[in-house]
Amino acid sequence: MQTVLIVIHLMIVLALVGVVLIQRSEGGGLGVGGGSGFMSARGTANALTRTTAILATLFFITSLGLGLLARYEAKPTDILDRIPAGTAAPTGNVLDQLPGAAPATTTAPAENGATAPAPAAPKADPNAVPTGN
Repeated sequence: MQTVLIVIHLMIVLALVGVVLIQRSEGGGLGVGGGSGFMSARGTANALTRTTAILATLFFITSLGLGLLARYEAKPTDILDRIPAGTAAPTGNVLDQLPGAAPATTTAPAENGATAPAPAAPKADPNAVPTGN
């Protein structure tokens, strides 16, 4: 419904801009030229004024309609409401939570105060480019 009203609103806006630009202003506007042509008759000027008033009224009505739809149609949601109740906060790195990610390896300190051994370094690839480290 809102999309249909937006499309109608945009068509009214384009028509309103076009009708306003066609009208002759006191300085000439886009109707610059002699007395002949599209704007020569007094009845045409009255028709354009009436068309402008009708389009302006339609613009006002569709603007109010869009405002009311935006206010009452969509219910605002909170991102925290999407979390199911009772789920604990995940631990580790954000990248560890991605599907297919390897679990994080952590080293816990030894009980007697000594430091735990560091994890084994990955084997060097014999085809890798040397970096100078």
